[in-house]
Amino acid sequence: MTVTETRGQRGAVRDLPAFQARVDEVVGTHPVVVDNRYTKWFAAGTATLDEVRHLTVQFSVFSHLFVEAQLRKVINAADIDSYRAGKEILMNELGVVFNGRTDDEGIATEGTVDGSRYRHPAAHFEWLVRFARPLGLGFEDLGKRRHGTPSTLFFCDELLRVYGHQDASIAEGASYAVEHWAAAGFWKELIAGLKAFKARECAELHLGFWTWHDKVEDQHAAHTADELAEAFYNEDFDEELFLQGAREMLDGVKAFWDGLEADRAAGVGAGALGGLSGFRADASEEGGRQ
Repeated sequence: MTVTETRGQRGAVRDLPAFQARVDEVVGTHPVVVDNRYTKWFAAGTATLDEVRHLTVQFSVFSHLFVEAQLRKVINAADIDSYRAGKEILMNELGVVFNGRTDDEGIATEGTVDGSRYRHPAAHFEWLVRFARPLGLGFEDLGKRRHGTPSTLFFCDELLRVYGHQDASIAEGASYAVEHWAAAGFWKELIAGLKAFKARECAELHLGFWTWHDKVEDQHAAHTADELAEAFYNEDFDEELFLQGAREMLDGVKAFWDGLEADRAAGVGAGALGGLSGFRADASEEGGRQ
């Protein structure tokens, strides 16, 4: 048996390079990773005020409800290391800053929350609130389920169901897929479009939320292969469930961006904060089924 092989459940020999190739096929070729039509369009910098507002509202719903999914991931962690890693993300989302080297904005993109400090304005959702203010959007316009379109809420519920799944292999597959999607360039495409919009008509727009996440995801992408290997060598690891989690999570991500692209084509802007015409927010209030 080579160093890249291991015996899984029932004594079956597993080959990490062969599995990595299967993962690359599922994740690396998924349409939302290789051909996100909405973010490609947005990067051109032609979005109107209403279109930027609409993106902001929908992204705020995803960003805020992600906290629910991350908490469930922490609760369902398979071991103490996964539990603590999940808490790092959760607490940073809520406002506990990393204690490493700071960027040009004075905010650290590396380090740990362990022993660090909590600050209200450091919560990621508050960064979005600050970003949205020059667009004419306030706290009350952002981050609630009632503000989400059906496609946005589907994505959020899939995060809760798949990313926060109690089966470790499914959850690991979803995490791996999310990291690769996030590192595939969509942050850079959104930043390019927002910089163009800022230069054209909204000089006071603060882009820290977007630029910080772009820097962090570049760092995370460098560690995904190691994280996959660590999961793979766990004796309870299930290759098929990992691939299932990755595939279903990326399908959920795609639904979010496809929804924004459909809204754009239909001329839906942020003027109606509930989203698509005829959508009743109370019809999707339940959500979050496991």
